[in-house]
Parts: sequence; C-alpha cells; structure tokens
Amino acid sequence: MAESLKGKHIAALVTDGFEQVELTGPKEALEKNGATVHIVSAKNGEVTGWNHTTPATKFHVDKTFDTVHMEDYDAVLLPGGVVNSDTIRTDDMAQELVRDAARANKTIAVICHGAWLLASADLVKGKRMTSWPSLTDDLKNAGADWVDEQVVVDGHLISSRKPDDIPAFSDALIKALTA
Repeated sequence: MAESLKGKHIAALVTDGFEQVELTGPKEALEKNGATVHIVSAKNGEVTGWNHTTPATKFHVDKTFDTVHMEDYDAVLLPGGVVNSDTIRTDDMAQELVRDAARANKTIAVICHGAWLLASADLVKGKRMTSWPSLTDDLKNAGADWVDEQVVVDGHLISSRKPDDIPAFSDALIKALTA
C-alpha cells in the first residue's frame, strides 16, 4: 500500500440514497494511498448506498453532521445520487460543513448530483465546474461556469460528471492532497 496520504483525513458527507460507487471508488483509492475516510451523515447508525435507483449496501456512519469539525479534515468528498443529493442539499448542518471547508481552503471533491449541496450552500458562484448534465441549469443559475469535462479543478474545488469519471476524479483528489 502506498503511503502518500498517510495522516490525511477525508469527510465523506452522505445521506441515504448516495450513488454507492461514487463513495466506494474514491474511498478505496484514498485508503489505498494511506488516507482515512470517515462517512459522515445526519444520523448515527447506517446509511444505504444505491446502485442508481436500487437500494444496495448499508454503510456504518462514523460521525454525524452535528459532531464533526472541519478543522479535523483535509478534504470533503461529496458523492452524488439523486436521493442523497436532494436530501443533503436542504440540511443546514451539511451546508455549514461545506461552507466551513471552503472558508478554510480545504479540498472539496464533488461528483455527479453532489454539486446540489454546493449550489444550495452558495459555494459555486464564479467556479468552473462540471456535474451530471441535468444539474447544468441549477449550477449556472447559482453562478457557476459549467463545462462538460471528465474532471475540473478550480482552486480547491474538484468536480466530475458521473461514475465513469471516478478513476480520473480519484486521481485529481489524490494529487490535490499530496500537493
């Protein structure tokens, strides 16, 4: 196992209905490189990943939105999934966590529908980014410069479109954390 991210901690913010591979793919890549990834959610217990529209695996929640502190983390990972993203975007604590991360210049890595949380937290204005295509209007209306690219890095923000982009997305996140 590589150790390039040893000592790095990443908070993966999710609720039930996250796109499972958009958590497990980057999480595996980060952990393979020595990082620690915590699953952070609104409630204790478990959250359920989905394979598109079908409930899949349950995952242990390591911390809750109300107990986590962004100063303990080097980055935030925001998987997509329509159900997860539609729920988490209206959670005041989740919004405040991503705002805290942005204020502290932490890396925020978002894929697919996960960008809804950033739009709702007013963090995309003036940012060049990508997402699942159906979010184009939402992100543009929130002030983002939306582009259709596999991975977009704009300062501390890393964004990707879909599960097919996970290898490049994970590589960009690892590169940002080793810089």
